[in-house]
Amino acid sequence: MIPENSRETIISVEFEVFGKVQGVYFTKYCRDRCVELSVVGWIKNSKKGTIVGKMQGTKSGVDKMITWLAKEGSPGCRIEKCELSNFEYLVKKEFKDFSIRF
Repeated sequence: MIPENSRETIISVEFEVFGKVQGVYFTKYCRDRCVELSVVGWIKNSKKGTIVGKMQGTKSGVDKMITWLAKEGSPGCRIEKCELSNFEYLVKKEFKDFSIRF
């Protein structure tokens, strides 16, 4: 049995990124970064010119992605803001990988 304090908490959060984020490979860079951090979920371009998605993983991995989404992003992007919603703790991840949806 795994001791309680050695388990990493799994969290889930939805996000929307505003600014010049479409047409700059934002979704591809985000997917690649999530794969590196073992974060699962999905991302896609919205009809209103933003990027939306949902990610799940360890608190440390998701926190790193939140920073990436809010401040770093892909080369050539210009992030105005990143809104987070529906934050929750999970027993296990709902997704197997991180995908780009169309």
